Amino acid sequence: MMTHGLRALLVTAGVAAFCSAGIAAPIRPIIDRAAPDFRVTTVDGRTLSLADFKGQVLVLNFWATWCAPCKKELPMLDAYYRIQQPAGLRVLAVTTENSLPLSKLKSLAAALAIPMVREFEGDYGPLKGVPTNYVIGRDGVLRYAKAGALTVEKMNAILVPLLRAQVSAP
Repeated sequence: MMTHGLRALLVTAGVAAFCSAGIAAPIRPIIDRAAPDFRVTTVDGRTLSLADFKGQVLVLNFWATWCAPCKKELPMLDAYYRIQQPAGLRVLAVTTENSLPLSKLKSLAAALAIPMVREFEGDYGPLKGVPTNYVIGRDGVLRYAKAGALTVEKMNAILVPLLRAQVSAP
């Protein structure tokens, strides 16, 4: 039979474990809900947040320098961005590791039209792999979140309807 003191100790320990697990648990964004805010610093020193992309379709592309699929996806995503930018597409290429010095990232960033991010703060993890892409609609709602490289066909299927959509005035 359990004593009152032992029961209280177990309940307290259980509550503490539950609370600490809740605090430490990562927050994952949820499709079809408002996208979590974020704050980024680009390689060229600009600071941006989700509010800077209001009314635009935004792709957050998390990639790594050592990732073979990323090396194929990033130039394709950059070319797609150059074509769709007038329609309201924005892309942020977020480096996920610090293996390259900033000077080397700057030379890579100079070759791209999409801004390269060197610091990211926001509830978009943990990543299940790279590349990982999050797509946020003009309305600020997360519409796509998946690890794996995008293809042109997949970008067209995901992005074209979002680029055609208009945001209704509040």
